[in-house]
Amino acid sequence: MTTAAAPGGSVAAAPGGSVAAAPGWEASADLVVVGGGVAGLAAAIEATRSGLSVLVLSKDAVGTATQYAQGGMAVAIGDDVEAHVRDTIVAGAGLCDEAAVRSIVGAGADALSVLTGIGAQFDTGADGSLSRTREGGHAVGRIVHAGGDATGREIQRALSSAAPATVTGATVLDILVGDHGVAGVLVSLSPDDLQANLGVVHAPAVLIATGGTGMLYSASTNPSGATADGLALALRAGADVADVEFVQFHPTVLFRPGGRGRLPLVSEAVRGEGAHLVDADGRSIMAGVHPLGDLAPRDVVSRAIAARLADSGADHVFLDARSVADMARRFPTVTAACLAQGVDPADQPIPVAPAAHYACGGVVTDEYGRTCVAGLYAAGEVARTGLHGANRLASNSLLEGVVLGTRVARVARDRVSVRSLTSGDPSVRHRAPRLDRDVLQSAMTRHVGVVRDDTGLHEAAAIVRAAVSRELTSTRDVEDTALTLLASATALAALTRTETRGAHTRADHPRPDDAQRRSTVFRLADDGSLAIARNARSADQVGPIGVS
Repeated sequence: MTTAAAPGGSVAAAPGGSVAAAPGWEASADLVVVGGGVAGLAAAIEATRSGLSVLVLSKDAVGTATQYAQGGMAVAIGDDVEAHVRDTIVAGAGLCDEAAVRSIVGAGADALSVLTGIGAQFDTGADGSLSRTREGGHAVGRIVHAGGDATGREIQRALSSAAPATVTGATVLDILVGDHGVAGVLVSLSPDDLQANLGVVHAPAVLIATGGTGMLYSASTNPSGATADGLALALRAGADVADVEFVQFHPTVLFRPGGRGRLPLVSEAVRGEGAHLVDADGRSIMAGVHPLGDLAPRDVVSRAIAARLADSGADHVFLDARSVADMARRFPTVTAACLAQGVDPADQPIPVAPAAHYACGGVVTDEYGRTCVAGLYAAGEVARTGLHGANRLASNSLLEGVVLGTRVARVARDRVSVRSLTSGDPSVRHRAPRLDRDVLQSAMTRHVGVVRDDTGLHEAAAIVRAAVSRELTSTRDVEDTALTLLASATALAALTRTETRGAHTRADHPRPDDAQRRSTVFRLADDGSLAIARNARSADQVGPIGVS
């Protein structure tokens, strides 16, 4: 890594920090991207093309959520744009920001051009036109895909080949903020000893693109690095976070008894091609539940599966894909995962159950990724743009990542000449509250899962409140601190929302309450505690004041 002198002054960490050690190195960039998935790399590519110096920092090389995406990317064209907007808003259960939905969905064709322009190759039919499939909540087939069910892998390949080099093994400890907004990041390049290789990257613009929060739960479709780091960074920098109670559980994750960590999902597109959900007796799960049947929105399907499991005492149901033509060719990733578990989907129903999949809420931004902190941006799953509302429509995530990442790169150009002066020295927090990860995941899985109630949520909140302050010495410690903070916010938001809406299901409040059609917005108080900043009546009242 090349180094450069500090641009115009020293920097300071977020309030509450204490000096642990002087940085051993310094560097500078016009834009720092934290995260190496679709949103981060789309931004890095566009910013580099426009002449900005870009530094991409990634915590590990294990993998991004992008590469595990199977179904595809929702891309509407022509008259279908309005239908895509409607489908997205219906799935979002009253909390979508319609302007953001229209803006992002309307950019689908441009997002596809960005990806094909860097070499991404999508599946085509015999006539050479793009193949499209249908997924839950979509009125028509508008999902483009690659490698059958390896869309994310192909998108990640294309992005990684076109993006500037990524610095891996980098743990971003704090966003540095001064009198004119963002001033850079405090980062360690030594995961096992944070202070061993501590440095500062001076930058007027920082994009948080760290992905999701799946490791809040015992089982998830997310990679192991999905530990809410970006939300914690944003909160400490002064940004707002909203809608964190809306955790989407993918209804069809390959079931394995006692399975923990990242589990393979069975793409919704399998149902789009004719598969059906049944219980152990072969009875349909979705018959009579929703007009779209097996292709109902994900919250509806997950809730129906949870209800059937509660009634039967079983721990999984089945996805019968035996009617899907040429299953192994159309869905090679799903087929391989099933075969590895001793199930041939061409001959046997696939055992499935819901698991944590996607964080519908996150860092509050506008449709250009701007937060309320000047120079701080968020894009991808970590962000809350208003596109997803209370429940994300299938395959809108890759779309949002490309659109927002590209837009962030464009608006970040306005920050190039900004020099944000601060006082003091960079600092590392010595200690922070955190729970043992197994304890936290068990509490969240049991009490803040697909179906919640007041008693369980209070128990989860009490467990999180019991977290003790511990030394921060490794990346794992930083992750557990972030998970603990977000678990607290999620339990509090879920307790506050005494209704069922979208991905948030309250057994003790089974119907939506129009008076609660609002977003709960969190901010970090000066003492480090979470505070509800405001309750916005509708999603379009949540967005930040647009600052560059």
